[in-house]
Amino acid sequence: MTPNRPVATRRPLEAFFAQESSAPLAHAFSGQRPVHPFVGLTPVAASEVPARWRQLAETPLGHPAVAYVHVPYCANHCLFCGFYQHAWREEAGSAYVDALLAQLQRERDRPDLSAAAIRAVYFGGGTPTLLSAADLARAIAAVREQLPLAADCEITIEGRVHGFGLDKARAAFAAGANRLSLGVQTFDERLRQRLGRKASRAELLSALEALMELDQGAIVIDLIFGLPGQDAAIWADDLHTLIGLGLDGADLYALKQMRETPLASAIANGTLTPAAPEQLGAFYQQGAELLDAARWEPLSSSHWRQGTRERNLYNLLVKAGADCLGIGAGAGGSLQVGGQAYAFRNTADVEDYQRRLAEGEPVVAGLMRHSPHARLFNRIKGELERGHLDLVGLAADLQAHANRELAPLTDPLFTQWQHAGLVMRDGRWLELTLAGRFWQVPLTQNLLEWLDQCLRETSSDA
Repeated sequence: MTPNRPVATRRPLEAFFAQESSAPLAHAFSGQRPVHPFVGLTPVAASEVPARWRQLAETPLGHPAVAYVHVPYCANHCLFCGFYQHAWREEAGSAYVDALLAQLQRERDRPDLSAAAIRAVYFGGGTPTLLSAADLARAIAAVREQLPLAADCEITIEGRVHGFGLDKARAAFAAGANRLSLGVQTFDERLRQRLGRKASRAELLSALEALMELDQGAIVIDLIFGLPGQDAAIWADDLHTLIGLGLDGADLYALKQMRETPLASAIANGTLTPAAPEQLGAFYQQGAELLDAARWEPLSSSHWRQGTRERNLYNLLVKAGADCLGIGAGAGGSLQVGGQAYAFRNTADVEDYQRRLAEGEPVVAGLMRHSPHARLFNRIKGELERGHLDLVGLAADLQAHANRELAPLTDPLFTQWQHAGLVMRDGRWLELTLAGRFWQVPLTQNLLEWLDQCLRETSSDA
């Protein structure tokens, strides 16, 4: 058995089945839905982290590769957000960007980094658009100068419309950004106030229209369904507003009820009641059908585009297991050495992050080993994220990786999922239905867990 992996209780195949009903969008799975599918992560002992990190830092990036730059400040804690870290202080911005630049300078010295071609950079948070125009431009310019970016690299700035004027947008585009991803969540005035969003509907529309008129990069937004007080009419208005704006892309997300958020407290004390879990599929269907009618193209189970400017590269690549440099306090990433992949996270404490950089110490705070089957699993995750699975290619990979045949392991599972209305077979392809796209994350999770169990049994027998 592989070292450092806990022994798991064997689960029967039926444990990975979906519920069969006349309404698969509502009832295929029950309980809390995972946000991202992960299987087989195990922690690296703290005493081993420094030596292992040195190995990772000396290993060339794989292909493809991406980079994530974290700005951990927010103007306020939004109702639904489970990622809030630090309250924004304007005077903190320049010093934090100085630290980012110091880490980027250090990353430039990674051995053989010149052989890499980073295809996408994502400035996330937090709220990167809180940075001043000058600091935002400094950070983007440093990424372009210090990292080996591909010629067609997608550089995304995530943020909010509030506090992000055209001066910052122009500075970001001039420095090299080519994609803005803005968290709108809803255009409804009443719901926005409940969520802690500061821009009014009129301000939102004006700002988004002005950004589109700049014509300098892709403009995409997030919308959430299942919000407290949201009904089909409000959701339809959000979708029609999105379509009418002519934006380049949009994510449609189900509300995630995360612990230790203002929303969780409001639900616990009875102040707010979000949509019931079985209603979320109907919202998803409504969104998918309206966007399809407007001839928007789905790039993943949650992301659509209209036109050709939007690519959504970072999200697609990182979910398929691309190597990822993590820049900034609290940033995470993924690297590999000797065929073993590791997830890592930098220290989230800004002062500690700045101190470590000043004293020449690594900023990584922890490492996790990915499953020894990570390459195989990443293929599955990346393909199902896009709504299909190449069964012929997967079978060849499984045979080469573990000398196992795919069909005996997965045919009974896929047949049951087909009966449940979640997948269809089309030659070499397993295609997700509309309901399958809605349940894509638990479907992926179940497939990975089932294969992981089967492969562990093979390893144990050997």
